[in-house]
Amino acid sequence: MAKEAEIKNLSLASVMDERFSRYSKAIIQERALPDVRDGLKPVQRRILYSMNKDGNTYDKGFRKSAKSVGNVMGNFHPHGDSSIYDAMVRMSQSWKLREPLIDMHGNNGSMDGDPPAAMRYTEARISKIAGEMLRDIDKGTVDWVLNFDDTEYEPTVLPARLPNLLINGATGISAGYATEIPPHNLGEVIDALLYLQGHADATLDDLMKFVQGPDFPTGGIIQGIDGIKQAYKDGHGKIMIRSRSTIEDLRGGKKLVKVTEIPYEVNKSQLVKQIDEIRINKKVDGIAEVRDDSDRTGLMISIELKRDAEVKGILNYLYKNTDLQVSYNFNVVAIKDMRPQRLGLKDILATYLDYQRSVITKRTKFDLDKAQERQHIVEGLIKALSILDEVISTIRSSSNRKDARDNLMSEYDFTEKQADAIVALQLYRLTNTDVTKLKKENADLAAKIAEFKSILANPEELDHVLADELRDLEEEYRSPRRSTIEAEIENIKISKKVVVPDEQVMVMVSRDGYLKRSSIRSYKASELTDNGLKDEDRPVFIKQLSTRDSLFIFTDAGNLVYRPVFELDDVKWKDTGDHISQLSGIDSNEKVLASFAFPNLKEQGNFVITTKSGHIKQTEFEKLLPGRTYKSRATVYEKLKDELDSVVDVEYIPNGDASDILIMTEQGLALRYSLSEVSVNGARTTGAKAISLSKDDVVVNAQLVNENSPLALVFQNGNFKKIKTNEIPVTSRARKGVKVLRDLKTRKNLLANFVRINPDDQILTIYTDRLNGHDVILEEHGFSNRTSNGNPEVDVKIDGVPVSINHQPVATESDEITSLV
Repeated sequence: MAKEAEIKNLSLASVMDERFSRYSKAIIQERALPDVRDGLKPVQRRILYSMNKDGNTYDKGFRKSAKSVGNVMGNFHPHGDSSIYDAMVRMSQSWKLREPLIDMHGNNGSMDGDPPAAMRYTEARISKIAGEMLRDIDKGTVDWVLNFDDTEYEPTVLPARLPNLLINGATGISAGYATEIPPHNLGEVIDALLYLQGHADATLDDLMKFVQGPDFPTGGIIQGIDGIKQAYKDGHGKIMIRSRSTIEDLRGGKKLVKVTEIPYEVNKSQLVKQIDEIRINKKVDGIAEVRDDSDRTGLMISIELKRDAEVKGILNYLYKNTDLQVSYNFNVVAIKDMRPQRLGLKDILATYLDYQRSVITKRTKFDLDKAQERQHIVEGLIKALSILDEVISTIRSSSNRKDARDNLMSEYDFTEKQADAIVALQLYRLTNTDVTKLKKENADLAAKIAEFKSILANPEELDHVLADELRDLEEEYRSPRRSTIEAEIENIKISKKVVVPDEQVMVMVSRDGYLKRSSIRSYKASELTDNGLKDEDRPVFIKQLSTRDSLFIFTDAGNLVYRPVFELDDVKWKDTGDHISQLSGIDSNEKVLASFAFPNLKEQGNFVITTKSGHIKQTEFEKLLPGRTYKSRATVYEKLKDELDSVVDVEYIPNGDASDILIMTEQGLALRYSLSEVSVNGARTTGAKAISLSKDDVVVNAQLVNENSPLALVFQNGNFKKIKTNEIPVTSRARKGVKVLRDLKTRKNLLANFVRINPDDQILTIYTDRLNGHDVILEEHGFSNRTSNGNPEVDVKIDGVPVSINHQPVATESDEITSLV
């Protein structure tokens, strides 16, 4: 009677958990992670075993790869042929494995990422060193299991007389686990094994005297000894791998950088493309040509630099922005005791030594059994030769082979095995058998048996055998280290001279906060007034600068916007440009008060900052240096007293420049004192009291002056006058000051603004509350006394009430730091 189907009610979570757990275990153990003992994944182990079983070894001819792949797939690995062939190809690639396990004829891929030829075109065999992985496999050294269809047996692990896990490393990803084990130098690993064998309590520092660090097949320079030590301690660490390069001189002052070694697992053609894209996009100034000069003699990437290029700076940029330098993260995970574990260096070495002791023990037992069996046979043959005539007579009188064997056993006390051996001897062998040779063989067998028993009985003797075999491997296969190790990871600093080409451009910043840069050609092709600004806006700063210069933009709300000139959008002079609120997240209503350009960020001067509420301070240049978030956030350079307060003036003085500060208020009070009385404060401070203000008075402006500085004053009634600074006496900070106007009886006479007249000023512009500009020709006005009310200049009924007076926005090509406010 057929069994009825049984339906079970199970939760989806429990079913998924159980099924996925089984699936995870299968791919972890059977696909992705290597065994700590032989350092091989199952597909790699099956390839080597199958090729060895078929006699496809290093001392015989090559065979078609397709045949080897077919045998592996048909007998041991029931997966796609592409996965088997890919694994075979990787084991043959000298730039992936420190000691390749497969020799391959034909195209097996390249460092450029080229795929290998199809397996029907290539030929392969296991390499000589791979033979060491399989040595003694036929002597009962490993466990065996049935293959997928139970037709034959396959090894669960190879004898691995070579510490392959460390020498060739491994990489793989499975469910919940990944492994990244770098290759190492064979000689160093064996030296560490020999030391650990004799010093079981060796520390990590002791072992690292032998294993310095990874030794990549592609060479390169490894930086970060602390990362190596951390990885060797707990299986997880980070290092940097840098290309190896040399610099040669070319004719005409040019330089040639020759890259001869690149980081492990880096695609060479992609690396060349990365560098060439940087050259094409002019991200670095100085690269003339990049080419791949690799040939059969070795790898070579040639980077030709322009005359007088900064080689170190260009290399640093390439290290940071291309695969000329990459980070490598250790993740030493392998199968140990049937489960994945993260292992340190000592764990791997100790596990390998224990495994090799087990292999040698099993091999010795196997050899002992064979030797004892042979000795038993030899002793029987010696005895038979001593009574040869009787033995022959007995055999002739027997009816068949079985009867002859039984007669020999009963008449002469031979054992069954001895009797079988005697009966199996051919007649001519009896006549030629030399008892002397048999006795010598018996003595040799006795010595071997004694040696095998000694090894099995004495752990020290077993370790002596293991040490000798490791030394033999080292002598046969040791090679010089390819990767150089440096203790520290270099902190790469990229010079602006390298990243930014030194180009001269015109830069403009407007009162309403628009800024731009244009080529000199675009600027000269346009009228100065055709600058793309709205009618109510005006330039605050126009200057010819280098793209390597830095721009500091101060707003009246106490915010500082920093921009390197090369980061400004390159637009036509007729275009408006970008607004600073889009770049730095400040209020769109803020007005630009002043702008300054600097060739570098190492200035030693101070900014002098004065507010409407009558506060003043000096702030050091270095306190206003840009931070990491300068692109998205403005810096506060002045903490304002309240929301009605604002900054009225920002000046910059290099160190050593002595001058006075002159402050004027709306009610016409002027205070002049030495700048030395102004204390130096940080950015987020308000400052000290600059002038003593009455309740309804405010500061209109402040200027740095000397004894001979001429001044221009404009009044709210439209009057204008010029006076000399020496008419205002030098006193001290925080006083009321002296009058620079004469009060009127019928109405208030208020000061709108004032400015210091520069030597090259010919025209000043007065701006009104109706956004009108009125030019003042300075030579038309003589100097007035301090308390005069000036001469009419602006018709307030027509043009509006004056609010400021400014220098003419004339572009300068000088190196002097200039603000047009």
